This record gives sequence, C-alpha cells and structure tokens, in this order.
Amino acid sequence: MTTLAAIRPGSINFPLFLHVLGAMALVGLLLAVSSAILIGWRRDQADAVALTRAGLWILLLGVVPAYIVMRVGAQWTESREFGDNAPDSAWLGIGYTTSDGGAVLILVSIVLSIFGLRRTRTGSGTGLGRIVGVISVLLVAAYVVAVWAMTTKPS
Repeated sequence: MTTLAAIRPGSINFPLFLHVLGAMALVGLLLAVSSAILIGWRRDQADAVALTRAGLWILLLGVVPAYIVMRVGAQWTESREFGDNAPDSAWLGIGYTTSDGGAVLILVSIVLSIFGLRRTRTGSGTGLGRIVGVISVLLVAAYVVAVWAMTTKPS
C-alpha cells in the first residue's frame, strides 16, 4: 500500500522549514559560486579576476551561514521527529555523509578563498579560485544526490 500523505506533528514544521531553507540557500549559493568562477575561465584577465572575487566573496559571506542553518535545522528536525531512537535508514546516512563531507570541502574552500582573495588584489589568484569552483561543482552534485535521498527516502 502506498501512502499518499504523511501527517507529522506540528512541532516538526519549523525545524524542517529551517532545514529546507538552509539547504535551498546552500545549493543556490554554491551554484552561484561555481557559475561565477566557471564563467570567469573564458573571460579576459580583468573579468576573470572580478568574477573570481565575486565567487569567493559569495562563498565566504553566504555559504557558511546557509550551511549552519541547514545543519542546525537537520539536527533539530531529527531530534523532534525521532528522539533518541533514530532509524538506521539510507536517506539519513546519505544526508549525514554529504553534510559532513561537504563541511570539510567548504572549510578547504574557505581557506583557498582567503588566499585567493589576497592574490586577486594583484591581478592573479584565479588558479585558487578555479579550485574553489571545481569543489563547488562537486558539492552541488553531492547535494543534488542528498536532495534526491531526502525526497524519495530510499530504504
């Protein structure tokens, strides 16, 4: 038998809203970072530096708060919905794996962004920005898989 709609307690709605809001902002901002940096690859040096700087600033100012909102919302939702006996399901495992692995990659990107922003003042530093762009593309792909897992909930 298929469930058409699941009714959950009202106490889960706000934490789940925070989780989804943070996840949507995180994926959107990572897409903006990767787009800005990847578009800069085909431009002349001045445009490439400007687009790289824009992408690196988006990463520093937007991605970190979005990740925090997503992660806090996820933990809060899980504690409200399952309490201490969370099920050992594939979709939760995929969510935790992409979230924790994404945190490491975001931290690496932040360090590279700081050094890249310093180098872009002199007109160089797009190489570090390109590495951040590739990491951002990988994170977007991983988070698309996580979105699939959260919505379809495979066993």
